[in-house]
Amino acid sequence: MYKQLHERGMSLALRAASGSGSHRSSGSSSLSALLSTLVPCFVLAAVLVGLFLFLRAKHRRLYAPRTYHELLDENEKTPPANDSFLGWTGNFRRISDEYILNHHSLDGYLYVRFFKMLVFMSFGGCIITWPVLFPVNATGGGGESGLDILSFSNVNNPTRYFAHALIGWVFFGFVLFLIWRETSYVIKIRQAYLLSTWNTSRISQRTVLFTNVPEQYLSHTRLRELFHGISQMWLVSDMNDLEDDVDDMNDTALKLENGEIELIQKVNKTQQKKREKEGDGSGRRSRRTSGEQLIDQDMRPTHRLKPLIGEKVDTIDYCRKDLANMLNKVQAGQKSHLQGKEKLASALFVEFDTMVDAQNAYALTVDEKPGSFVARQMGILPDEVIWKNLKMNSWDRSLRRGLATAAISAIILFWSIPVALVGIISNVNYLTNNVPFLAWIDDIPKVILGVVTGLLPTILLAALMALVPIICRFFAKLAGAISLSEIELQTQSWYFAFQVIQVFLITTFTSGATAVASQIVSNPTLAVPLLAKNLPKASNFYISYFVLYGVANAAKYLFNIGGLVGVFILSKFAKSPRKKYQRYVQLTSPSWGSEYPKWTNLGVIAISYAIISPLVLGFATVGMGLIYVAYRYNMIYVFATQIDTKGACYARALGQLMVGVYLAELCTLGLFGIGIGNSVSSVGPVVLQIVLIIATVVFHISLKKKLRPLVETLPLNLLRESEHTAHDDKAEKGLNTEQNGMHPRYVEAQRNGNGYSKMNGQESFKQDGLTSARYRDWSATRNTHAARNDIGEDSHTENQSLLKRIFMPQAQSAASLSASLVSRFRHPVPTYTEQEARQAYLHPALTEEPPVIWLPRDSLGISRKEVEELQSDLGEYGVNATDEGAILNGKGKVEWTEDSATEAPLWERKVIY
Repeated sequence: MYKQLHERGMSLALRAASGSGSHRSSGSSSLSALLSTLVPCFVLAAVLVGLFLFLRAKHRRLYAPRTYHELLDENEKTPPANDSFLGWTGNFRRISDEYILNHHSLDGYLYVRFFKMLVFMSFGGCIITWPVLFPVNATGGGGESGLDILSFSNVNNPTRYFAHALIGWVFFGFVLFLIWRETSYVIKIRQAYLLSTWNTSRISQRTVLFTNVPEQYLSHTRLRELFHGISQMWLVSDMNDLEDDVDDMNDTALKLENGEIELIQKVNKTQQKKREKEGDGSGRRSRRTSGEQLIDQDMRPTHRLKPLIGEKVDTIDYCRKDLANMLNKVQAGQKSHLQGKEKLASALFVEFDTMVDAQNAYALTVDEKPGSFVARQMGILPDEVIWKNLKMNSWDRSLRRGLATAAISAIILFWSIPVALVGIISNVNYLTNNVPFLAWIDDIPKVILGVVTGLLPTILLAALMALVPIICRFFAKLAGAISLSEIELQTQSWYFAFQVIQVFLITTFTSGATAVASQIVSNPTLAVPLLAKNLPKASNFYISYFVLYGVANAAKYLFNIGGLVGVFILSKFAKSPRKKYQRYVQLTSPSWGSEYPKWTNLGVIAISYAIISPLVLGFATVGMGLIYVAYRYNMIYVFATQIDTKGACYARALGQLMVGVYLAELCTLGLFGIGIGNSVSSVGPVVLQIVLIIATVVFHISLKKKLRPLVETLPLNLLRESEHTAHDDKAEKGLNTEQNGMHPRYVEAQRNGNGYSKMNGQESFKQDGLTSARYRDWSATRNTHAARNDIGEDSHTENQSLLKRIFMPQAQSAASLSASLVSRFRHPVPTYTEQEARQAYLHPALTEEPPVIWLPRDSLGISRKEVEELQSDLGEYGVNATDEGAILNGKGKVEWTEDSATEAPLWERKVIY
């Protein structure tokens, strides 16, 4: 797709160059090129949308998975915000965007709002620019034709630049107002979201992660001397060995499960062949035969301990013994870590009684040494933690970050090289005329040569473009990011830079330069005026760009070809109940770090060409509007959110739109400056533009200075208003810190005194000290306070006029937004059990439980026999083997009941931390 766009832009430029300086002969090509792009795009879109409407009714799991109902626990009053299955959402047109906020996530809601903002910006730009600039450009006397008569390149008289300068003041002022308004809005909606009862009742929102903590502070006594209002804390130990053991345990369990399924399928397949060969009598005799007698030795799966040269062993017998050893090793390692016998890493999580205490601790400078005892993140989710990076010290992290930034910068600057090589492949048949040693290419059959020059470059270019965000994420993790949200935010910054430089600036310059390459070679002194004259024509490329993105891509996002391939092709390779279950319950999750930059760059392009070629704004309006519809549908019906940036990606995208404003103003200034030599009156537009740039810089500095702190932190007055935890709860939670030989530093992490015992062959926490019932009472008290003090039920919610809400969003309180937008967040999250609260920020390797072996039930009873043997061999270690919920059908294929997903052996209640 990128190749097609590039070739379209290059073809327009080359046609312009072929006119030998005559714009009349080349300008009309832009209109024909636009039509040649529109027609196939609309045909493709019509086909994809038609298929989508046809398949949606038949494949609800693919096109509307969030409409399934989730079975909730008896104590749960509301489903979690990021739940996988929701009730039927009704008519798409009647659903407001706020539904996404109430039933999805803040990030999902703001992502859809970003498209609305871009559409509003582009449409507003059309209203501002078209009535004035279209007539000015069309009558400019530049001799252009086609779409080019509507661009800046058709203006010969510099006096007319006053129109562009004055309209630029209005349009760029409008864009700056939108950025300021949306930044103010995201601050308010973020406050309403974070201070809602639902959010403040979560453990994560009162928890702060500290890194590079000196060893002397890794004590609960010292930490309580430093901070006020500590509820509980989790110290982090070096888990490398235990992590490896847990991974080996799970790999062994999976290998054992696959071996058991292979055995069951082989036995059933063999018996099926016998029945078909000998008749029903043999089949009845076989069913009366015991499962053991049906299994021949050659049916049992085997594998080599080392590839090719290793000893061949029976997979099932070997894995059962190996799994038992691994379980012993893992459980011993878990106990050793929890008893404080292992080395601690320089990181800890601290949960505070209130968000006020948490934010105060987050804002403090704890130690006088630079980079020591750093508060890295507040409100971090346990599932997002990158545990291996927690032990990294500040100097190591700084060095890694510098090297990663340098590497990404080099990739951004030199990415044109592999793209150019792909371009050469696409035109390799044209090189044979000029490069003699490539003449053998002409002997290649036309069919093969067509694939090499057509399909192969498209695939290679798509792979190259897809690699960029992957590389960015890799370097972000390598640089020491401590959470998935931090990786996405860093990826968003780097990938946006790539989009602007490679997809926008380089393409724009090469499009304009190619159009006048022959004239510049013949007369180099004309380079500047010729480029200034032809760079606006590169907008024709982006008109096609918006058409392709808006029409074809929107239809593609609705059609969901990737999901369709998964349903009809990849699902066929899911041969075990586990894989079928995981494929069924896993929903698509957008990656904010790679999604936002694509659309932010389109916003930058629309802003940059608003004055130079206002027609771009019209196509941007339609294109972004169609993308908005497609993503809105997917957010309501298809997508789930796995990474929570709490609106930070949206705020960053708004700031990145300022790049478009600066590029547009500087480019317009350059075009005005070229006309100074032709007319004294052209000095006026240049002065106006310089003043506009200065005003933009002042605005940007003021915006960052006044609003950025509110984007990153919560104001103390709102935190105080939302404080709903009784201070005497802390006394109720205090318990003896030394029980059953458990090390005090880890007892603190287990809510001050829950012993450690062995139950069913595995390590488990005792339910003494703070009992589950007492913790539920404490949590219910907290939730009662939360419901009573929720900002969404603030009696001071004001009734503001529509104009005031639009033009003065900062005057809106978080309470008013909470009441109107986040009504479902007035309820607290489901009550934590005692074990859930204790284990919130323990390393996953410490809480990893023995695996579940899930086999399909067969008619011969082989699965039941294998389950009994597995329970006999591994049950004492806590392993659960079952053949419930899945069957082996008559064709030997595994099936499971999709309607009972919550009853599957692998189902786990999601805890909302």
